[in-house]
Amino acid sequence: MFRRSAVTLTQGYLGSKHSTNLTRNLNKKVNMLKQIHARRIEGLDKNIWVEFTKMATEYKTVNLGQGFPDFSPPDFAKEAFVKAIAGENFMLNQYTRAFGHPPLVNILAQFFGKLQGRKIDPLTNVLVTVGAYEALFCIFQALIDEGDEVIIIEPYFDCYEPMVKMAGGHPVFVPLRLKPVKADRLLSSGDWELNPAELTSKFTKRTKAIIINTPNNPLGKVYRQEELQVIADLCIQHDVLCFSDEVYEWLVYDGNQHVRIASLPGMWERTITVGSGGKSFSATGWKVGWAIGPDHLLKHLRNIHQNSVYHCPTAAQEAVAQGFMTEFERLGRADSYFTQLPQQLQGKRDRLTRALCASGLKPIVPEGGYFLIADIANLSKSQIDLPDSDDQDDAFDYRVVKWLIKNKGLSTIPVSSFYSYEHKKDFDNYLRFCFVKEDSTLTAAEKILKEWSPKRV
Repeated sequence: MFRRSAVTLTQGYLGSKHSTNLTRNLNKKVNMLKQIHARRIEGLDKNIWVEFTKMATEYKTVNLGQGFPDFSPPDFAKEAFVKAIAGENFMLNQYTRAFGHPPLVNILAQFFGKLQGRKIDPLTNVLVTVGAYEALFCIFQALIDEGDEVIIIEPYFDCYEPMVKMAGGHPVFVPLRLKPVKADRLLSSGDWELNPAELTSKFTKRTKAIIINTPNNPLGKVYRQEELQVIADLCIQHDVLCFSDEVYEWLVYDGNQHVRIASLPGMWERTITVGSGGKSFSATGWKVGWAIGPDHLLKHLRNIHQNSVYHCPTAAQEAVAQGFMTEFERLGRADSYFTQLPQQLQGKRDRLTRALCASGLKPIVPEGGYFLIADIANLSKSQIDLPDSDDQDDAFDYRVVKWLIKNKGLSTIPVSSFYSYEHKKDFDNYLRFCFVKEDSTLTAAEKILKEWSPKRV
């Protein structure tokens, strides 16, 4: 009633002889408005997922760009979700504990406590979030202050940099470097290494934290224990926090081992580990993530969580909890999903590697994760004829990705988007491909790559 009255009064006023003056005054007020957006989000509006997902949909491509499986989660996980929604316990359709559904935090504490060889308190050492993405957001908002420096190892998942900036922090970048290798073999993600001296030079009195991602997206690098020990020693020496993004922890290939940096001496008290139910059970749309760490750090994340998201969907948490309960009994056995999934994905990785080699590209074989990157520097003009770009900042790999989408119906992601602005031009000759796809999807991609091969030109 009040809103209607207000509109009527305004309309009546505008209809009077004063309408011209009122309109002029309203326009004057609009022109006098201060800056609308917060300064902390300036320069963060571009997002590769928004841009290239839209293009992939528009051109109906074979999508090897986005990192999600196009196959089903395991039956036991799906059945747990269905039971949570339609079962006798109707309370699973209502709110649960804000910081994590009790069955889920209990099994996560038990599961990862066993893996780390320490007692983890489910109520104080585990925070459940809406995907790993929210866990990362809570970390940066809770622990990074104005002027704090955060070391980011390149290539990095693209949200790290804007999240640091939104918190008022200053990102400091250090790239993995390709070591000299024999020319007679395919490169591996393990051939990309941190230079200890270069990393050491990035630590200053303003350094608050370092963020690592193992297995790495997009490279697929699985950090060895000696590499993590270098990072751990520097964190302890400089009293720096460590944020460890380990969402692909179960997906390691060729006998490689995933090492949790929080398990190294002196690191539990300064490390927050981020995990993902979606990546663990091939159900990325469930959006269940978590942060595990000491209470003196996690209590600040809980503060951010309770004043923003507050609560995560109960049924999805219940399904992930039941999934981990099943896997806890099978851990290390041949019938474990965490054993079977990497075996299955290694075959898909090798299949896509062969197809890329046949097309004239140079894949870097990943040790873990969802993705492999391929060197496109030697593409022939007969394979690709790129139009000139009007944008000086339009990197070579961006232009190739757009060309592939429009002309070949194949979606990939430019690897330079996983680098800082100052380093993009040094790494714009790589594309990222997701191999965690149905065989039919990989077959369709193979056909496109085969037709694109220089032998067919």
